[in-house]
Amino acid sequence: MRFDLTDLRLFLAVVDAGSITHGAAEVGLSLPAASERLRDMEATGAVTLLNRGRRGIAPTEAGEMLAHHARTILHQMAQMRGDIGQYAKGLRASVRIFANTAAITEFLPERLGSWMATHPQIDVDLKERESGEIARSVGAGFAEIGVLSSAVETGSLTMRPFAVDRLVAVTSRDHPLIQNRQARFVDLLGDQFIGMAGGALQDHIEDQASRLGTKMKMRIRLRNFQGICQMAGAGAGVGIIPESAAKRCQRSTRIAITRLRDEWTMRHLSLCVRDESDLTPPAKALFDHLSDPAK
Repeated sequence: MRFDLTDLRLFLAVVDAGSITHGAAEVGLSLPAASERLRDMEATGAVTLLNRGRRGIAPTEAGEMLAHHARTILHQMAQMRGDIGQYAKGLRASVRIFANTAAITEFLPERLGSWMATHPQIDVDLKERESGEIARSVGAGFAEIGVLSSAVETGSLTMRPFAVDRLVAVTSRDHPLIQNRQARFVDLLGDQFIGMAGGALQDHIEDQASRLGTKMKMRIRLRNFQGICQMAGAGAGVGIIPESAAKRCQRSTRIAITRLRDEWTMRHLSLCVRDESDLTPPAKALFDHLSDPAK
C-alpha cells in the first residue's frame, strides 16, 4: 500500500468536508483528478475507505484508521519542517489558519503583518471558514490554529480570547433607522439589503433571517465592506457589517451607523488549537503572538 502526501492530504480534506468536491477544492485538485486518486487508493489497498451516500461522504472503519495515521504523518512532517527550520535558513515552514470573515477582514491583517515581517521563512496558509467548520477542522487536525466565534461548540479545544466583533447596520444619513441609536434585526427585514458576495459572515447573517422565518431581500452582493458602505451611504439599501469596518468606512463615505440589539450580533472571537503541546514551533510562536492583546 503506497500513498503519497498528496493522497493523504486529499483523503483528510474529503473526510473533513464530507464531500469529494469540497475536499478536492481544499487541496487544489480538480474533481476528476481527486476522484481518480481516491479510487486508486482503494484499489491499491483492496479496501473500501469511503462510504458514498446521498448525504455526502463518510469514512469506513478502514478509512477512520487511515485518517488517524494520515493526521499523524502530516503532523510529523510539519513538526520536522518546524524543528529543522530553526537551523536551516533556506527551509520554509507554513502554518495553516482557518478563520471567520470578521477575523480575516478586520483583525488578522494587522496582527499577522508584524509577525510575518520578523519571521520571513514562515508562510501562513489562511482560509476563510464558518465558525462551526473551523472548530471541526482544528479538532480533526486539518488546521493548526482557528479563529472563530466563541458561541460555537468547541469541545476539548484549547481556547484563548482574540477580539470582540459587533455587527451594525449601515445606511444613508436620511434613512428612518437613524432616529434610533439601536435597532433589532427583525425591524430591518422589510428593507432591501446590500450584502457580501459569499463568505461565512454573510451566511451567518442570512441564517438569522431564516430562523425568523423569512429571507433577506438582496439588491446586490459586493466583495468588500467599503463597497457596501458606499452603496448604503448613497441610499441603495442597508448593509450589516462589523462595527470596526463601519467606523473605518465612515471617514470616506456618507453612512450612518446603527447598533443592533440582537444577542447574536455581539460576537466574541477566540483563538483555538487542538493541543498546544502538539503545535509545531512556528505554529506555537504564532499562536502566542496572536494571543497577546498587546500585539
